[in-house]
Amino acid sequence: MKRFIKKALKIALFISLGLVVVVVAFGAWIYFYLKPDEVPPRVSSQDTVRRVENGEIIGFESEYGTLAWLGIPFAEPPVGELRWKAPRPPDQWQGRFEALDFGSICLQDDKGNEDCLSLNIWAPGTADSGGPLPVMFWVHGGGNTSGEGSGIVYHGPHMSGKHDVVVVTINYRLGPFGWFSHPALNSDDASPEDNSGNWGTLDIIRALRWVQKNIGAFGGDPGNVTIFGESAGGTNVLTMMASPLAEGLFHRAIVQSGGLHPVPIADASNYLDDEVAGGPLSSREIVNNLLVNDGSAADRDAAKALQEEMSTEEIAAYVRGKSSEEVFAACRYEGPKDSKVGLPTVFADGYVLPDGVTNEEIFSDTANYTAVPVILGSNRDESKLFMMMDDDYIDTFLGFPVGFKDETGYERINRYSSDLWKVDGVDSLAGFMRQAQGESVFAYRFDVDDWRSFGLMDLKPWMGAAHALEVAFVFGNFPNSVNILSPASTIPARNRLSDSMMSYWAEFAYTGDPGRGRSGDEVEWAPWQNGDDRVSRLMVLDTEIDSGIRMSSEGVTMAVIKNRFLTDASYTDQEKYCEDYKMLFQGEHFVQAEYENLGNGGCR
Repeated sequence: MKRFIKKALKIALFISLGLVVVVVAFGAWIYFYLKPDEVPPRVSSQDTVRRVENGEIIGFESEYGTLAWLGIPFAEPPVGELRWKAPRPPDQWQGRFEALDFGSICLQDDKGNEDCLSLNIWAPGTADSGGPLPVMFWVHGGGNTSGEGSGIVYHGPHMSGKHDVVVVTINYRLGPFGWFSHPALNSDDASPEDNSGNWGTLDIIRALRWVQKNIGAFGGDPGNVTIFGESAGGTNVLTMMASPLAEGLFHRAIVQSGGLHPVPIADASNYLDDEVAGGPLSSREIVNNLLVNDGSAADRDAAKALQEEMSTEEIAAYVRGKSSEEVFAACRYEGPKDSKVGLPTVFADGYVLPDGVTNEEIFSDTANYTAVPVILGSNRDESKLFMMMDDDYIDTFLGFPVGFKDETGYERINRYSSDLWKVDGVDSLAGFMRQAQGESVFAYRFDVDDWRSFGLMDLKPWMGAAHALEVAFVFGNFPNSVNILSPASTIPARNRLSDSMMSYWAEFAYTGDPGRGRSGDEVEWAPWQNGDDRVSRLMVLDTEIDSGIRMSSEGVTMAVIKNRFLTDASYTDQEKYCEDYKMLFQGEHFVQAEYENLGNGGCR
């Protein structure tokens, strides 16, 4: 008995120490993620004085032999009467503008500012190319409700200095300030842009227009602009390709883990109980919430009746007079998933974005979109970022993951949902575009999963090649929040892959073809091919610790995924099988007969 107790105490001590290691490690990860790496004080340099349309500007000398200018306004502040209007060109500034610090981030929950429309530029201090340099214009992700162009991973000096490109990052309006369409904000004498509601989309277009007029002062070529972005930023890159207003403002595009599904204008603006129903956070429902929250109406029905009695002028003045805190408070509801903020998506307004057309209709015909050389890519395990704390699969302690409840189920649902992401954002789009524009379409999959094990929690299966992990490799920036995830032994291979990815991205910016990279020594990246499954069509980006960089013939379709799911014998819980079908296959892909006959007992 004594030996048993002694053994049990040792096991308990081991588990306790393991939990402490996990908690401390993940606490450090979160701390470093929230706290940017230290940067030296920025001192203005006379070598950075430039003149742009708004006046004279001065920046500073940055890393990797680059010059930098931060927080440059590209539009008039969208506040007061300009809230929920298209961005205007910025005013002339008085004196010399000191571009030494990032501008305010755009409003997102309890931080940021409405006066946030600024951009940042990094350019080589000296370049021997003999002419203007390609411009790489970054659109950050964050679900169109969060994020900023000043994110530590997005800093541009490494890419700029290494490959002689001019890097631009931007802010754009987010959430309810970026996408909000209420009829009361429209008028017959307003411009179509001011009646759009796609304010965040218009902000990106305005920033591109600023670049067209001014980037030459920084050594950039306005005739060679590559737009690239990740997640919602990738979606926004696709909106630039789809919007007729952005035509001619860019010349190449890279979509990292993106996809485009504009919602109908009715979803963005109608009441929930209209014949054509709006969403729970449509503009009219947000106004209902505002009226209830400030005591103007007792409940939602009373708010709707009051809103119907108000004139368009009264509603416009009312919503523009609300504080940002009040707007955000009105954009919360307890839905089936969690509280949500704003309407974080683009919608088909018929002017900024085409009205009522599918991806196939847009991207299969070059008459319907700006056909430029394009790279489309996804990460092998996109969905793991969103599953990491799912208590159906993960055990947690003090809010931190400590192990798997069901690793088999975790890997299974990740494979289905990540493959569906790839179908939507890569394979189907690549197929349409290849049909429309020929060989100027390229695709990749990011496979890196060389992560650390923290005692009881091994990050390799938990994180895999999750959503957003490729961004650090693209920019060559590995801050503390990323370094803490990587074993020291893997860092040289990680850095070599990052160098290769930067080389491919830069070569694409120069020529519209990633080829063998800027060095000319990389594995040749061939265009996407439709049809024959035996031909190389996809670049796999991985470290040499695994299988390295290589072309692959792998492709996936909705039909293949659906068949794999319908014949999946690994499910032992029929209820879970039915739940996963509903989660994975929605809209036109939900087939009632399949659902009712799924597995052994079918679903109700």
